[in-house]
Amino acid sequence: MAGHSQFKNIMHRKGAQDAKRAKVFTKIIRELTVSARAGLPDPAANPRLRAAMLAAREANMPKDTIERAVKRGAGGEGDSNYEEVRYEGYGPGSVAVIVEALTDNRNRTASEIRSAFSKHGGTLGETNSVSFMFDRIGAIHYPVAAASADAMFEAALEAGADNVESGEDGHDVACLPEDLNAVREVLEAKFGPPAAARLDWRPQTSVPVTDEAMAQTLMKFLEVLDDNDDVQRVQANFDIPQDIMERLSG
Repeated sequence: MAGHSQFKNIMHRKGAQDAKRAKVFTKIIRELTVSARAGLPDPAANPRLRAAMLAAREANMPKDTIERAVKRGAGGEGDSNYEEVRYEGYGPGSVAVIVEALTDNRNRTASEIRSAFSKHGGTLGETNSVSFMFDRIGAIHYPVAAASADAMFEAALEAGADNVESGEDGHDVACLPEDLNAVREVLEAKFGPPAAARLDWRPQTSVPVTDEAMAQTLMKFLEVLDDNDDVQRVQANFDIPQDIMERLSG
């Protein structure tokens, strides 16, 4: 299982789905509010807000909840002013990790992220200490049913994308960050709204994690990060063999 996969699709705790959903909603609401505050409240003119609304719909968030979050951000309301922070470091197995967060208390968030790294045998580094090992990309995801692999490939390349990877999990389109909105618009006109469209980090190389105990520690570490309300996204450059992933998730 490669490290650029979404961790929420890797680890599922039985009996904790409601709590997990609440955490997902908390993160998306925060992103909706911040993106509406940072730009226009119209998703057609605010690509970041459009991506957040796509994520909200994908998570089955109620329409009125989405609208309240956007109105709160557009009106500058709310008790908290969130700022974007990025943390970088090495996790278990010398895996490079990038953590993107929205926080109203940098000291609290930094302390919690540093604690997660240290408790799992990792080391929190300085900004840009590992990001040079990743490429900043525009990432667009469509479900399998949206189009055939050939149709998606041809349409994406004509729209200006750099790469398309299709598999049982769907179609992943990569493009330059500055081309994200243009490529998304072309694909949306042809295939409908994507399941996700955002800026992302893609590892240039992967670190093999073949020791099962180390892989288990790594997955626990990533889950702790993902469970933090301030953390919006985690990317890492690990590659765990499928047989080990199946045992860990079983």
